[in-house]
Amino acid sequence: MPDLSVTYSKLRLRSPVIVASAGITGTVERLQRCEENGAGAVVTKSLFQKEVCRIAPTPRFKIVKHENTFTLYSYEQASELNPQEYAEFIFKAKQKLSIPVIASINCYTDDAWLEYSKLMEQAGADAIELNLSCPHGVHIMSGMDVIEEMVRTTKLVKNNVKIPVIPKMTPQSTNPGSDALRLDQAGADGLVMFNRFTGLDIDIEKEAPILHGGYAGHGGPWAIMYGLRWISAVSPKVKCSISASGGAMNGEDVVKYILAGASAVQVCTTVIINGYGVINKINKYLEEYMERKGYNTIDDFKGKVCSKILDMESVDRTHWAVARIDKDKCTGCGKCFTVCIYDAIKKDDGKFKVNQNCDGCGLCAELCPVKAISMVRRGEE
Repeated sequence: MPDLSVTYSKLRLRSPVIVASAGITGTVERLQRCEENGAGAVVTKSLFQKEVCRIAPTPRFKIVKHENTFTLYSYEQASELNPQEYAEFIFKAKQKLSIPVIASINCYTDDAWLEYSKLMEQAGADAIELNLSCPHGVHIMSGMDVIEEMVRTTKLVKNNVKIPVIPKMTPQSTNPGSDALRLDQAGADGLVMFNRFTGLDIDIEKEAPILHGGYAGHGGPWAIMYGLRWISAVSPKVKCSISASGGAMNGEDVVKYILAGASAVQVCTTVIINGYGVINKINKYLEEYMERKGYNTIDDFKGKVCSKILDMESVDRTHWAVARIDKDKCTGCGKCFTVCIYDAIKKDDGKFKVNQNCDGCGLCAELCPVKAISMVRRGEE
């Protein structure tokens, strides 16, 4: 049987699947459910220095549906516990769980960073995740330079504790690649790439923001390509390990993140939507994928895609492709005709055919509802 164990931020995990910081990791009982369902590690619901953030409004979740995907839009806020209560929570969790417990903290003064991080270490936390990137936390919402603060805080906390220190990066930056390198040089033991975006949704009848009336975090399946883009660029360049976060809904998504260079993958939305049992399903998919590919360990395919990503100069720009419509499958719906900007689709006896104007862009094949269109080499159509 394939070995799913990995090393992430100096911690040995039985599986690369980590349950991210959220309400689903807010109590010892919920952490136990993560472990029972196969998680490799857990990140506890964040402890915030700002006390108002410890009280979340209700309702605080909204599933915003888009065509073919969705956004989990939420304003969940932080743990309701104070620092001492939170340390006791970590201590109890360590008594009950055998997998690593990573404490997540969010502070805005140096004294609090030093106090909270030392408390977490003394309570037995296996590592500390620095949550400066909360999409509706004090750092993002105050407009401060989050990256500068994250680099400075990483150095501060690293000098204060002996356990691994892991900054959780924001995707709301002009150059996440440069940010990751700076955090690596600042001594980060690992990086979480990324937290959710800050968003806004509006009720057009009430002409006001939905839910609590302010900005909120938003994420979902659509976010994975952003994470893949930056992790694949950063993973070959940093010494520290990377935990992917954002858009991982199933086993296939976890495989993609590992191929891009992630050592571990944090899941949140999929657990909220599908329950803790989805963790076992992801692990099973990983095992089946590895058996099919002949991989014995995660390292056998970690980062394998990075060397295959082409730069701008290497992309094949020859227009070798052309669309071909199978008339036996074509229903005459006209979708291809509607979307073609090259005037290459013409009606032919109630159905459609492709003429010499076809540019080979492939959009019609992607949108054909009955898969009647394929892309072939010019001259083979």
